[in-house]
Amino acid sequence: MNMRNYSINKAIFLFIVIFLLAAVIFSSILYTLTSELFILKCSILFHVFIFLCIICLLSIIRKKILLFSNTFCSLIDNMLNGKIEQSQVIAEEDTLFYKIDHQLRRLYNVMEKKQSSIDKEKVDLQELISDISHQVKTPLANLKMINSTLLEKKNTPEKQQEFLVAQMSQLDKLEFLLQSLIKTSRLETGVISLSKAELPIYDTLASALGGILLSAEKKRIDISVNCPEFLVVAHDKKWTQEALFNVLDNAVKYTPIGGKIQVSVECWEMFLKIDISDNGIGILEQHQGAIFKRFYRESTVHDIEGVGIGLYLAREIIILQGGYIKVFSELGKGSVFSIFLPRS
Repeated sequence: MNMRNYSINKAIFLFIVIFLLAAVIFSSILYTLTSELFILKCSILFHVFIFLCIICLLSIIRKKILLFSNTFCSLIDNMLNGKIEQSQVIAEEDTLFYKIDHQLRRLYNVMEKKQSSIDKEKVDLQELISDISHQVKTPLANLKMINSTLLEKKNTPEKQQEFLVAQMSQLDKLEFLLQSLIKTSRLETGVISLSKAELPIYDTLASALGGILLSAEKKRIDISVNCPEFLVVAHDKKWTQEALFNVLDNAVKYTPIGGKIQVSVECWEMFLKIDISDNGIGILEQHQGAIFKRFYRESTVHDIEGVGIGLYLAREIIILQGGYIKVFSELGKGSVFSIFLPRS
């Protein structure tokens, strides 16, 4: 017998028929054994009383089930329409209906959070695509123009060499942009996970400084470093080096010829603090919160090489390690970027 084909009403009717049949059989057997009419009447009254109690109980259960079913369907409809109210309650606490309601709300909240996360990822993806399109547009246009000039006009060998150098510069810019985007996307999507280990910060800082020494030397920028060799902190050496390099590279770019960059490391109770200070152009206070946004560049520095992704990438790397970056700057006097790495 397949119980799935039976509705609640059919099940109740079947139960009543079986009960009445059993009551008749039982009373008949009892009368046959005793031949007492009084006992038969008592048996019939008893079965009638039990029957009425069962009918009342089934009626209450049926009403409860119908009420729960209607409220349950209403709750599902509200969930589908995004109109669920936390004040809506299906049943009292510590009942089966309440537990189902509670679990259903938990499921709804989880699904709502996932949907919000998906919506945010879509917005972020659209912004990223828009940013990439904007950043790639200029070097591509320059490359097309240079290539068109080389193909359509006869140029002297010196002029051709000049165009080829300009072309290489634009290709380098594109390569740098794409590499930065790849690093950023891998970090954001979790493709690359940072692996922290207790290592001397001196070695990581030295590797980062090695990447900016040549450009600093060209601008005759004096770099001084105060970092004890014995300081150890849990960090991912490769990615922390990338973050430090990006901050140092920014300092070199925006520090004038003959300027100074100072790097100092202090050990605090809960954090290791790395200060990178310069006497460059500085940053307006109202712009200091925006400099860590992806592709953000102030209008006053557009003539300086860069795509505006270095500080964004640096902050993401430090945050993923449980740290943070602060900046203090005065226009025309320079900036101090403070990097905090948590100590174990």
